[in-house]
Amino acid sequence: MMRKLAGYVACGVVLIGVGYAQFGRGGAEWSTPGGDPHRSSWIRSDAKINKDSVATGMAFLWKVKLNNAPLQLNSLSNMAITERYIGYRGFRSLSYIGGSSDTVFAFDTDLGRIEWQKRITPAAAAAGPSANCPGGMTANVTRPVTTAFPPMPGQGGPAMGGGRGGPAKSGVGEPLKGAVTLANQPEQRGFPPQQAANRKKGGAAPAGGPPRRQPNYVYALSSDGLFHSMYISNGDEPKPGVPFIPANANASGLTVIDGWAYVATMNGCGGAPDGVWAMEIESGKVTKWVSTSGSVVGEAGPALGPDSTIYVATAKGDLVAIDSEKLTTKATYSSGSALVSSPVLFQMKDKSLLAVTAADGAIHIVDTASLSTPLSKTAAGAKGPLSSWQDPSGTRWLLSATANNITAWKVTESGSLERGWSSRELNAPATPSIVNGVIFALSTGFANRSGAVLYALDSATGKDVWNSGKTMTSFVHGGHISGGASQLYIGTNDGTVYAFGFPIEH
Repeated sequence: MMRKLAGYVACGVVLIGVGYAQFGRGGAEWSTPGGDPHRSSWIRSDAKINKDSVATGMAFLWKVKLNNAPLQLNSLSNMAITERYIGYRGFRSLSYIGGSSDTVFAFDTDLGRIEWQKRITPAAAAAGPSANCPGGMTANVTRPVTTAFPPMPGQGGPAMGGGRGGPAKSGVGEPLKGAVTLANQPEQRGFPPQQAANRKKGGAAPAGGPPRRQPNYVYALSSDGLFHSMYISNGDEPKPGVPFIPANANASGLTVIDGWAYVATMNGCGGAPDGVWAMEIESGKVTKWVSTSGSVVGEAGPALGPDSTIYVATAKGDLVAIDSEKLTTKATYSSGSALVSSPVLFQMKDKSLLAVTAADGAIHIVDTASLSTPLSKTAAGAKGPLSSWQDPSGTRWLLSATANNITAWKVTESGSLERGWSSRELNAPATPSIVNGVIFALSTGFANRSGAVLYALDSATGKDVWNSGKTMTSFVHGGHISGGASQLYIGTNDGTVYAFGFPIEH
């Protein structure tokens, strides 16, 4: 069964969550590595960020030093973001980050302060870090997402200028009809996943009265292999952690979709086989797919397509399509060279295409409908992770991080690549992110352990528009750029979280 439902909107006894799981109210919520399960690293629209505003108004907003000791190079994960949460103190914008110390931290992103923090294991991991096994909590925290490709602005999707950064709006509904904001919510949001699917297909609504709201969670995977569901408001868990993967595994790409959790394990850490794991959250049933062609590669983990097919890249050069419920192999593309990046999934008219980088620097493009034969393969030129976006003219672009810059590649209608601009020199750049047509590149400082620098680049030329200067004093490894609602977040190796962007107007 295909699982293409929207994320949860929910309430507990003392809270109501009204943030969309991926794209809501004109803004976007960065809920999983790469922002979405396609690993695009693309926020389609933003109320305040554009080339002109970034050049004149982008700023350092706040920083918070966390009580988190790095384990080797493992420190802070990517953030997961809840754009609009309403509790007893009104609307809030919250973000969540995982630390190597098995602690989850929640921030009020408007005020730049810790909202709550929770250690999710009672003691340190049994195994210490090693070269390939960093130790501690390695996977990102996450919020539910949808596998469907979001519509472009002007195509039924969020309009430009919406989101948290825009002006506040309110409305009064008809007597006894409820709030206008509730009336505008999609119908299926109040139902559990299976009931929502049945309703979407024309089935009956659940018996017993009006739709039931579901608890609103942030999810984490601790170093002891337990999966944790925590209320976004305070970090409390309604039930103890559930066994998911072996303890001390090196996990990445934790993603939650329609009541299922997915994660990849690599490098044989903790005795866990290299592969992909799936768990039905309600039942705790776990299934795994074990790689026969080397370790899973890519810091963002596998990508998931609109039909929930899982796409995973391996160290021996295979790009594998996996059924998301049975975790059986559906198809395989053999690249002939070791792969080094997570797959990136994107639309080209009526096609769903995948891009992945090989160790020889080539970018491979394949059609998910016919995985065995590539559409194109570039000459050497890319060395690291990819991101993808589409400009206002409808042109699709890939961005690749090399050892010392960002390179833009135009995707033609046939699926081939044409090399575009290259950025200034960067120190071990991270996966670039795109927000409303502005390219954000992170010079991580990892190569010489210097301070990281965030750059905003003109998407047409790759030229600098803005940079963060010497604000960050430590390097970045693992967790990279997260963003949403006119702000970008970066966690450095010394346990400091930095926020850049435009402050919300109160």
